[in-house]
Amino acid sequence: MRRLALILALLGLFCPMVQAAKQVTFVSTDYPPYFSGKLAEEGTVAAVSRAAFKAAGYDLKLVFRPWARLLQEVQAGKYDGVVAVWYQADRERYLAYSAPLLDTHIGFYGRREQALDVGNLQGLQTRLIGTVRGYANPPAFEAAGLRTEEAVDDLTNLRKLDAGRLDLVLIDRAVGNWLLRNDLPAAMARVTWLEPPVLTMPLYLGIAKQKPGYQKLLTDFNQGMAEIRRNGEYDRIMRRLPLTP
Repeated sequence: MRRLALILALLGLFCPMVQAAKQVTFVSTDYPPYFSGKLAEEGTVAAVSRAAFKAAGYDLKLVFRPWARLLQEVQAGKYDGVVAVWYQADRERYLAYSAPLLDTHIGFYGRREQALDVGNLQGLQTRLIGTVRGYANPPAFEAAGLRTEEAVDDLTNLRKLDAGRLDLVLIDRAVGNWLLRNDLPAAMARVTWLEPPVLTMPLYLGIAKQKPGYQKLLTDFNQGMAEIRRNGEYDRIMRRLPLTP
């Protein structure tokens, strides 16, 4: 019995060391409802990423930084990667893209009183559309040559739409929903998302290629994503932290 007790004590002493999760540090920015230090569980995408890493034996630490500096610091090797990015070919120089985390939908919010057919971009030639200065717009939208008016941010555009100074706003659906619910709740009676989206784009985890062993980290994370989709954890997160309630 004493020998058995000693073996069990040794197992209890050493097993936590063997099973201790590895920590990875990723950088993100405030972009609610996808990710933000001010949100529950740091946002939906952060929660998905953390769960996938946990399934693969890692603890995820998120550091929030301004977007203007964020990618430069990842390229410099300061972090293990970024949560999260849309695909751009030029970023493949320094980022390895994970399996998709979730889809985002870029399209139009309009006023409920107007029945606009946003599925036909050419039919919107006479409409004034709000965009944000510095944002990359969908190629199909740019090719349509529509009338646009730039603003400093999405919230300004939604305010102008609600006031009747714009016909449409080009925006991410979940971002627009979050801004309306949290900053312009009264406008929700007058402003609505219009189907179909102009573009559907997945969000990815970007893993820094400058970090030694990034290929293994990528493989492990993708396996973790597959596992949380298989065991239902992914769906539980999406129900707990819905992007568009």
